[in-house]
Amino acid sequence: MQYSEGQVGRVFTVRIDDGEDFLREIQRFVAAMNIRCGTVQFLGAVRSATLVTGPKTPVIPPSPRAEEIFGGWELLGFATIYPGEDGPSIHLHAAAGKGIRSLAGCLREKAEVYLVVEAIVTEFVGITAKRLPDEKTGVNLPVFDRMLP
Repeated sequence: MQYSEGQVGRVFTVRIDDGEDFLREIQRFVAAMNIRCGTVQFLGAVRSATLVTGPKTPVIPPSPRAEEIFGGWELLGFATIYPGEDGPSIHLHAAAGKGIRSLAGCLREKAEVYLVVEAIVTEFVGITAKRLPDEKTGVNLPVFDRMLP
């Protein structure tokens, strides 16, 4: 088990409006505010989005299974932010629902906002971390500066 210790830095509230791409806008905001580590909590709705809802089969490295959603789905989620190879790396997971159907997974590629997505971005300071490709799993994983014995 790896970990790092820090403190809460700045806290932002963000509104992303109808028609905007939630993934692109939250990435742009995090980069503009120079947030290296933190979390994002969000709620709202998407007109369309792509969710990775797990692997096709539970093997390593995984082959992702993607679901496309269209037509106004409610959205609730959480993300982590760590420095990546090309700037801030944001890993977002969400639960999406419409009517009696619901999905949960990793938001990828696109997430067009329907009406609004509200987000709370919490910055962490003093954390030593980086999101890097992991050879064993084939995915980008956070790497921290300490190990729990």
